[in-house]
Amino acid sequence: MTIDQRGPALPDGRGEVSAAVLAHLRGEGTPLPDARAVAGADPYGDDLQLALYVCYEPHYRGFAGVDDAVEWDPSLLAARAPLEARFLDALRRDAARDHDVDEAVGELLVEPVHGTGVSHHLQEEGRLWQLREYAAQRSLYHLKEADPHAWVLPRLWGRAKAGMAAVEFDEFGGGRAERVHARLFADLMTDLGLDTTYGRYLNAASAPMLATVNLMSLLGLHRSLRGALVGHFATLEITSSPASRRLALAMKRAGAGPAAELFYTEHVEADAVHEQVVRHEVIGGLLEEEPQLAPDVVFGIDATVFLEDRFGEDLLGHWRAGRSSLRTPLDAPATRSAGPEPDSDR
Repeated sequence: MTIDQRGPALPDGRGEVSAAVLAHLRGEGTPLPDARAVAGADPYGDDLQLALYVCYEPHYRGFAGVDDAVEWDPSLLAARAPLEARFLDALRRDAARDHDVDEAVGELLVEPVHGTGVSHHLQEEGRLWQLREYAAQRSLYHLKEADPHAWVLPRLWGRAKAGMAAVEFDEFGGGRAERVHARLFADLMTDLGLDTTYGRYLNAASAPMLATVNLMSLLGLHRSLRGALVGHFATLEITSSPASRRLALAMKRAGAGPAAELFYTEHVEADAVHEQVVRHEVIGGLLEEEPQLAPDVVFGIDATVFLEDRFGEDLLGHWRAGRSSLRTPLDAPATRSAGPEPDSDR
């Protein structure tokens, strides 16, 4: 038995399904969620998404006080399968659109004249407390930014593998620990007066945020979904540069700090280059070798856009109502005023 105390603490349950998974990880000997409970859970809701996140986390850094062997616990893997199936079925029903790879990628390349998403809001009128909430939520993704995408490397070959490895090399700092993008995001969090501990804001994060992280874990862990993982990765890289430019301006306008600005200015230039590599080498190379995966690439794009849009709508809905998007409040920043704290309805 190997129990590491350095991982994040187990979160609080959010319903019957997640409570059962957490009790299993705590070694309480209670049954894992059955098919009835999973079938009755909202596929995008807090309960199922937290349960799925908790099932995936042993593949990353695990949880403090939980045996490392749980990563390949047959009973936990068996319980995870219906959670994944319910999530995937919902995405295939709700996110899929009738278009091909060229159309799907082409739509990602078009920036609307009058954008209304989160990065537009933060650039134009975002307040420091909203930037802090955004960073706290996104920390669940950015502190493991490139990790699940690396799982696809053994499943690719030729141009696709070489292109993917080139982009991942940049994500991991080009061999320099201080330039790893997860490290740069932790520096951003420091500028915003946030706790940089891995997994610190899991209890605070919304279900739509959990779903965006769960998607990349799901696609990364299944060889059968390698095409969808490439589509997911392409979506993030193609859309990152213009959004990062707006977020860098938002950080500058709010006086967030130099490291907060640097994280996004780094992505403006890097991801503009990555976009070309991903389109021509990763997608192009994959479909040259395995043309039958084209519908999976499209699904990965569609599912990513769908879940990112849901996350953005959730954030903006709360902020425009003057409410926090978080389930639990943030500590006040130590060095600067973030403005009046929002109301919480969670």
